[in-house]
Amino acid sequence: MTYNALGRTGLTVSSVCVGTSALGSHPDQYGYEVDTETGVATIARALSGPFTFIDTSNEYGHGGDSERRIGQALANRGGGMPEGVVVATKVDPLLGSTDFSGDRVRRSVEESLERLGLDRLQLVYFHDPEKITFDEGVAKGGPLEALIELRDQGVIDYIGVAGGPIDLELRYLATDAFDAVISHNRYTLVDQTAESLMDDAAERGVAFVNAAPFGGGMLATGPETTTRYRYETADEQLLARVRAMKQLCDDAGVPLAAAALQFSTRDPRVASTIVGMSRPSRIDQTLELLETPIADELWGALEPLVRGERVPE
Repeated sequence: MTYNALGRTGLTVSSVCVGTSALGSHPDQYGYEVDTETGVATIARALSGPFTFIDTSNEYGHGGDSERRIGQALANRGGGMPEGVVVATKVDPLLGSTDFSGDRVRRSVEESLERLGLDRLQLVYFHDPEKITFDEGVAKGGPLEALIELRDQGVIDYIGVAGGPIDLELRYLATDAFDAVISHNRYTLVDQTAESLMDDAAERGVAFVNAAPFGGGMLATGPETTTRYRYETADEQLLARVRAMKQLCDDAGVPLAAAALQFSTRDPRVASTIVGMSRPSRIDQTLELLETPIADELWGALEPLVRGERVPE
């Protein structure tokens, strides 16, 4: 395990971050349920190390169950944040709403504090800003103003932005208001469209956090298991690239998932990589992938496929 500076925040985090989107139970999205006992046990296992970074959101789990389960695990340890652990959450509109007003942001933070059992939040992201326009996001009385006020009041230590469209995230970083940025599904073995954002973040001293290194599952198990990438059916060209990658990894005795994870963690521009974990055994499985030796020869063979310079027929 390696530990990295979280941009200019002064915080240090593990190179892998425990993602908790499924922890609150989203069977409609992930195809399986997670009961409360399993969710709490997963966080308890995470808090025992070596991962020191946990990512959640106000909306994860219907009614905030992801945050509640993290809060329960913290309470079982005596409450408060363990030394050296960072828990990041996100502000969200109410489910089914696009209300990202300043008042909603403040209420979202209040809800997170209550569920987590904390009196302050270390890092809070403006989540999925594409739900509104950029002008609405930076307007007087809007979400960014509210987050800055909460930071100035000491309710939040640091603020970030977490979304999909790269151009939009670049616009938000240009405000110089943010300390961290999350991009998902856009820096993987088959998609590096986040590189302009990564470079911009590095120049500004903003922490770049990479989510979904497995692209929704295909880069963990291969196209024989799932043909969906980034929540959509992949085209044949993409499937062919992943099949070729998996064959190279199989020949080298390396799980495709290990290459997908380490592609992210080995990049010095990436402060941490978010991997979803919703059962205790996933902690150890992820650690095993992280520690799998990968020879330079395999990285060299993968490179043309990664960059799309070699597209198998």
